[in-house]
Amino acid sequence: MQLQLKVEPYFPTKQLTIKSMSKSKLSVLIPVYNEVHTIVTLVGKVKSAEISIEKEILIVDDGSTDGTRDLLNKMRDDPELKIEFMDENVGRGGVIKHLWKKLTGDIVIHQDADLEYDPAEYQQLLNPVLSGDADVVYGSRFKGSIEKMRALNNLGNRAMTLMTRLLYHINITDLMTCYKMYRASLINGLSIEANGFNFEAEFTARLAQRGASFAEVPVSFVGRTVEEGKKIIAADALYVIQKLISCKFK
Repeated sequence: MQLQLKVEPYFPTKQLTIKSMSKSKLSVLIPVYNEVHTIVTLVGKVKSAEISIEKEILIVDDGSTDGTRDLLNKMRDDPELKIEFMDENVGRGGVIKHLWKKLTGDIVIHQDADLEYDPAEYQQLLNPVLSGDADVVYGSRFKGSIEKMRALNNLGNRAMTLMTRLLYHINITDLMTCYKMYRASLINGLSIEANGFNFEAEFTARLAQRGASFAEVPVSFVGRTVEEGKKIIAADALYVIQKLISCKFK
């Protein structure tokens, strides 16, 4: 059985202006854990991503043990990068919350280090924010293109998204997308408990409860297997669902 989720395509209602774009800065937050085979390529892609506003790149290694730290150490003299090392593994959500305290941009995007998403698509995510049509933009794999996603993962993602729509009345198709872009002002005073993959659920719930306006744009996705480094597992879906429900009543 396949769940059908329909979201109307995004069309800008306000024309972008050079003035509005020149005043903004995008903070790219990159949590890294054991990505020795992809981190160098990913950083290169983020640096070369062409966007219409200023960009800062913040990277935090979350206790890698596979040689990733050695590679990042060699990049620390790059003036385009801000690199930190956590003393111990705190989880993807924990790293993002740490980076919230460091960013200086007024727009934020999350970027995983595994090459499943393409930084060349930043601008299409930026457009609804820069035009004033949305406070939050999610890059939807289900509206774009998907390669190498297991059927069970596909169904689980759709089920979690459907629950989010029912509980929080936001019109999204991809709760667990890595590409979440939002105005930095939305995280002022925001308290998030989750540190793991259930961070995605709590973060989305709290943005919805703050009355943020959501939009989606299609993005491309090329998945990895567990053997290739995929870290999310079936049990994580249970924590996500639990968090969606608890946030509704807490």
